[in-house]
Amino acid sequence: MKDKVIINVEHLNKRFLVDNQPVEVLRDINLQIKAGEFVTIVGHSGCGKSTLLKIICGLVDYEDGLVERNGHKVTKPGPQCGMVFQDHRLLPWLKIKENVGFGLKKLPKEEREKKVQQHLEMVGLAGFENSYPAQLSGGMSQRAAIARGLVNSPTILLLDEPFGALDALTRIQMQKEIIRIQKQEGTTMVMVTHDIDEAIYLADRIVVMSARPGEIQDIITVNKADSRRRNSAGFNAYKKKIYDYFFAGTDDEHEIEYNI
Repeated sequence: MKDKVIINVEHLNKRFLVDNQPVEVLRDINLQIKAGEFVTIVGHSGCGKSTLLKIICGLVDYEDGLVERNGHKVTKPGPQCGMVFQDHRLLPWLKIKENVGFGLKKLPKEEREKKVQQHLEMVGLAGFENSYPAQLSGGMSQRAAIARGLVNSPTILLLDEPFGALDALTRIQMQKEIIRIQKQEGTTMVMVTHDIDEAIYLADRIVVMSARPGEIQDIITVNKADSRRRNSAGFNAYKKKIYDYFFAGTDDEHEIEYNI
């Protein structure tokens, strides 16, 4: 089933109304993602990366084109597609275990508690079950959000800049954790990020988008032997290739060092 296409996007277009005027956000997006892949999406702010993720999740509708999850047209959110946002969105009046298990209310209590505990242990939060969000660090809160996104055992997890607010060291630690979890669970993951190093380090493939209206400029297949070594020539070659899409021919191009 590894070669099965689990997310299918064909000729997707999206417009928003701003002051009663249509603003084109996404143009002719075509993307197929296979089961078990980790795909990252990079592009300028406002190019429609997060909108694309929300359309795949079913949180935002679209005018034309086709979007499918697991072979079915996307019309609304579903339990087989989890989502993690930049801000953890934990409910401050609930304990961490209650936040993680919020979507499992229909399960018997014993089964629900078992699943919650398993996922808290998976993200390294065993012992913090009875803490409240305000008592956790930013990194720990994001771990809880990831546990909440995974507790329904979704086949797809969408991540919208989930580590953007974290300090550099915590961010690197969380990148390693999400790789471990993805490998352990076999979940298909799609992440929007502004951090090009992060995009390279995590991905099987990198989707490079143009400025608004967002179009796919390239889809780069990554060699893990290069991408998991941040100082390697291969890693920096990927970095240069992506930067060239954004800055080639501009004054900024001459200010960037690639360390190749």
